[in-house]
Amino acid sequence: MTDAELVVRTRSGDPDAFGTLVSRYYDACWRFAYHMLGERADAEDVVQDSFLRAYLAIGRYDERDQFRGWLFRILTNQCRNALTSRGRRTRRFVQDEIALESAPAPPLGLATGVEDAALVRALGQLDPLQREALLLKYAEGLEYGEMSAMTGAGESALKMRVKRGSERLRALLGRSLD
Repeated sequence: MTDAELVVRTRSGDPDAFGTLVSRYYDACWRFAYHMLGERADAEDVVQDSFLRAYLAIGRYDERDQFRGWLFRILTNQCRNALTSRGRRTRRFVQDEIALESAPAPPLGLATGVEDAALVRALGQLDPLQREALLLKYAEGLEYGEMSAMTGAGESALKMRVKRGSERLRALLGRSLD
């Protein structure tokens, strides 16, 4: 069954149809949120909230858009909100940069799609907008037009974020990226 058919069934009151959409996209959403936020619990909260928001807003979904793109717009905004909220919380505390750099990377089992612990740690050190652009481009395999529709940023801005994020990753990892 296509996403469009599942959306129609969801709008008609079939909760199982939306459950199928959740099953279809949960892993990709969780992976993106985890790499954006760097913490399992935060990623789970953001993904659950994103699916709830999508369910509540399904009546405003435009069939001309791909469901995946629409869902990722919601998810991207929720990740940004979580990062902003986290920034407010962490401003109250002194951060120990040496301790942060020497902290172990998240367990690889949690970092689905990223095999190198150093890469996970380096992604966490990127500017959030660069990390977002890199993940959408390379982890999710999106084209710049799709990324632009999701984030609201222009294609040239996204290309620059990917370029600068890649350069920063190279510097952090001390090796070249393809």
